[in-house]
Parts: sequence; C-alpha cells; structure tokens
Amino acid sequence: MTAQQNAYAQYKNNKVMTASGPELTLMLYDGAIKFLNIADFAIEKKDIQKAHDNIIKVERIIEYLRNTLDMKYAVAQDFENMYSYIARRLVEANISKDKEIIAEVNKHMHAIRDNWIEVMRANHVYVKDA
Repeated sequence: MTAQQNAYAQYKNNKVMTASGPELTLMLYDGAIKFLNIADFAIEKKDIQKAHDNIIKVERIIEYLRNTLDMKYAVAQDFENMYSYIARRLVEANISKDKEIIAEVNKHMHAIRDNWIEVMRANHVYVKDA
C-alpha cells in the first residue's frame, strides 16, 4: 500500500469512527447505491463474478439494517417490510443477473436515502455532501 492509499484508508476509517448513528445509516445507504451501480455495470460487461460480489455486498448492508431496527417503534415495521422486499429482489437479481431488478432496487434505495436525509435535516442533524 502506498503512502497515499494508506492516508486515504485512514481518512475513511476516521470518517466512519467519528460519524453519528444517522450519518452511519446514510453511509450504508450510499454504499448500497454504489454497489448496485457497480453490479449494474458488471452485468452490462458480462462480469458475472463482479456483479455477484457487489449484489452480495448490498444484501449484507440490507441484512445489517434489518438487524439494527428497533421494533419498539411502529415505523420500524415499515422499514422491515421495505428491507425484506429489497432483500428478496436482490436474491432474484443475483440469480438472474437482471439489470431491471437492479434498477428497481436502486430506485428504492435512492428514495430511502433521500427520505433519510430529510429526516436528518428535520431533526437538525448536519448532512455533509448530500
């Protein structure tokens, strides 16, 4: 690893370690969108392994988000329903390497992310780079 790569890795680690809970959730949404975009491009290029690897990354993010829901709040069930649907669609996308399903999930993830940013702003949580 070069000095520049090491410095970037340290920056990314610090960014995660100093982030608030809402900021971490936003980072997860951003990561899911990034990996969906990579998977979509990989499918287009017929790179099946890269598509698979990135869909799995999104599946893990969704699984983590589902596992961290606090079900004592009514809205958590709405998130569980969304995440459950997205998880099923990701499995379908991975089996068939279907760009349309990837696009649909990406659209859902953008909507969830955008709503999350609005929730953060309404609760006076500073949103960087949004």
